Amino acid sequence: MTSTVLSVPEVAARGRAVLDEVGTAVVGMREPLQVALAAILAGGHVLFEDVPGLGKTLAARSLATALGLDFRRVQCTPDLLPSDLTGSSVFDPSSATFAFRPGPVFTGLLLADEINRTAPKTQSALLEAMAERQVTVDGTTHRLAEPFHVIATSNPVEYEGTYPLPEAQLDRFMVRLAVGYPDREAEMDVLGRRLARRREHADVRQVVDAATLSQMQAGVEAVVVDPDVLGYCVDLAAATRAHGAVEVGASPRGSQALVLVARALAVLDGRDFVVPEDVKAVGVATLAHRLSLNPQAWATGLAPQRVVTEVLTGTPVPPTVRGAAASDAAVAVAAGRQARVE
Repeated sequence: MTSTVLSVPEVAARGRAVLDEVGTAVVGMREPLQVALAAILAGGHVLFEDVPGLGKTLAARSLATALGLDFRRVQCTPDLLPSDLTGSSVFDPSSATFAFRPGPVFTGLLLADEINRTAPKTQSALLEAMAERQVTVDGTTHRLAEPFHVIATSNPVEYEGTYPLPEAQLDRFMVRLAVGYPDREAEMDVLGRRLARRREHADVRQVVDAATLSQMQAGVEAVVVDPDVLGYCVDLAAATRAHGAVEVGASPRGSQALVLVARALAVLDGRDFVVPEDVKAVGVATLAHRLSLNPQAWATGLAPQRVVTEVLTGTPVPPTVRGAAASDAAVAVAAGRQARVE
């Protein structure tokens, strides 16, 4: 990985260019795409969980193209084997030896489409790749490319023939995002663009390359976070553990994801400091999928997203972060993001 570090304005400019380019193909998803890009800049993986037909696969492919990453797509099915992801050793008659043939996981961005349709054994094979950036085949460990990211999709409305992701694997996704149905104007835009280009495929240009993405990630890592914000993230995670409807709350990995994604989101906004509004903006995406509700809450249909929303509402916000500059930024953050979405 390159040691070059881009400045905050450079990361923000390139990040906006990536989002603008992806927006030429993906309509009405600016906000979740911004959080997804922030997760990638923070070095994490992304889970899109929503009903079919909302453009999740297109969003993943478009992000990979705009970021200049090698892209592989795996359609997860019940008969998918771990070796179908990781690769396997194949006998070479000419040399009378076994040679390792890499699988689709050896790429820059892997799309695991409908990940909940594949068996737990295959899901666990992907877990090592996500957690360690490596795979082990026949006792030999193979390092993956740098950068390496997984974007997975999951369909929450069908249960027959599916395998719910174990908590350990859910915890490895830095964010879980719901796209949601577009409004009438956005859906009209989707139809109009399809008719205008007169073909199914939408072209997306490459904006940066893998080396530049690594430099952007290094630029995000160089940003220091105020102790008040760190304390706020810890308090939010602790509040999920103390919530009456929660059996298992967010772990320290959850609070770490919260601060890392919030920091990347702040950098995409052109700031070298994080305000509580950044944390609130990614709270549900980073924490909700890490909660296990107790049987009573589950029986009443309470959603983890609602629990996190209650925690965000009830947890005191730090009074000052870097003085007046951060206070002014906090007021402007929500309005600025809304303007870009529109």
